[in-house]
Amino acid sequence: MVRFPEATKRIFGNVFVCRRCKTKRKADHAKVLKGKVACKKCGSKALRPIKKSKG
Repeated sequence: MVRFPEATKRIFGNVFVCRRCKTKRKADHAKVLKGKVACKKCGSKALRPIKKSKG
């Protein structure tokens, strides 16, 4: 399957995953680094970037 840069950016760009409850959240990188973005489900501020699948 062919990967398109537009689709990759839409799916993986600015998407973060909560380390506690594994909920996905779209947010700006700068705001996540400053701790201004919290998880919408559990309220945790521990977020990580989503992993890109190999395939």
